[in-house]
Amino acid sequence: MADKTPIEWTDATWNPITGCRLASRGCANCYAARLAATRMKNHPSRAGLARMNAAGVAKFNGKVRLNTEWLDQPLAWAKPRMIFVVAHGDLFYEAVPDAWIDQVMARAVLGYRHTYQILTKRADRMADYFAGDWAASVAALLEDIKPSSPWNGSVHEARAMLSHGLPGHVWLGVSVEDQAAADERRLGLALLARRGWRTWVSYEPALGAVDWSGWSFISWLVSGGESGAHAAPSHPDWHRAARDWCAVYGIPFLFKQWGEWIEADQLFDRSDRSDDVQVWRDGARWRPNRPLNFADAAWLGDFLGHPYEHHSDGSTYYRLSKSRSGRLLDGIEHNGFPNLGGRS
Repeated sequence: MADKTPIEWTDATWNPITGCRLASRGCANCYAARLAATRMKNHPSRAGLARMNAAGVAKFNGKVRLNTEWLDQPLAWAKPRMIFVVAHGDLFYEAVPDAWIDQVMARAVLGYRHTYQILTKRADRMADYFAGDWAASVAALLEDIKPSSPWNGSVHEARAMLSHGLPGHVWLGVSVEDQAAADERRLGLALLARRGWRTWVSYEPALGAVDWSGWSFISWLVSGGESGAHAAPSHPDWHRAARDWCAVYGIPFLFKQWGEWIEADQLFDRSDRSDDVQVWRDGARWRPNRPLNFADAAWLGDFLGHPYEHHSDGSTYYRLSKSRSGRLLDGIEHNGFPNLGGRS
C-alpha cells in the first residue's frame, strides 16, 4: 500500500488483498504480477504469489493473501484521498472469500472521508456480491474495527449510510481492454448502476477498438496504453473514439498515458509544438503530409533516435517508454474527473 502513487487518476493505493489469476488478455503483462515476481517477491504480502516464466513474463499463480496489518490503513489518513482499492489483485477474483470482501468494505464504509475506486475484471461476481446481504455483513463488523487514529468515521453514521442508501464515496468499475472484454463486463456493471452505484471504466491497457454504445450509465472513463517490456502499441483512434463518445454523453474523460509506444503522428505533433525540439530536414522546418507515410515516419524515428515498427494498417509506432511518450492525445492533456460527491 502507498500513501502516494504515480497513477494519474488516484492519490493512494491500498492492498489489503494481494494475488490473482489471469482473467483475459489485458492481464498478460500485469504490472502487479511483475512486481510480485521481482522486487517484492520476498515481501510477506507477495511471497509465493507470482513467478517469472521462461519468456520473462510475470504471472500470478492464483493464490491470494489477506494482509490484515494493512486493513485499517485508510482510517489513519487524515487528509481525504482517492484510494485505488486492491491495486495489486482483484477484490472480486473468484478465490477471494466474501468474508474478506466484507472486511474491505467495512473499512471503506467507515472511512467515508475518502473516495474508494474499485476495479475488477469479474463484473458478474461484483454484481452478485452487492445483490446479496453485504450491508448486513459489513454492519456487523463495524463495532470491531478499532483503529488507533482519531480519523476513523462514526460507526453510527456508517450504519446509517448502510441503512438508508449506497455509499456514494465507493466507486465500482471494470477494466476493459477490447470489445470482447467490454461485451463480457458491461451487463454486470450496468446492473450495479441501475441499483444506484457510481460506476466507471478503466480502458487500460487499450488493446483493441471498443464500441461504447450502451455504456452511457457510467460516470467516468479512463483510457491508456500499455507499459512495460512486453507492451503492445495502442492506436490513437481507439482513444479518440472513447474521448468523443464521452463528450457526447457529458462523461468525464481522462487519458492516462500512451505507455511504451506512441504513434508517429502523435509524436510529430508533440515535437512540432515543442520549443525544445523542432524537426528540420534539408535545411528547412519539416512540414510533411499527414498522416505520416512509412518513409517519413522512419525518417522521423531516425532523426529523433527512437526505434520504431511499421504496422499493416499504415501506422508506425516508436518505442519511447511510459515517461517519455507522455499523455497528450492530439496535443491535449485530458484530466476529466467526476465530482467527489460522498467525500466528507
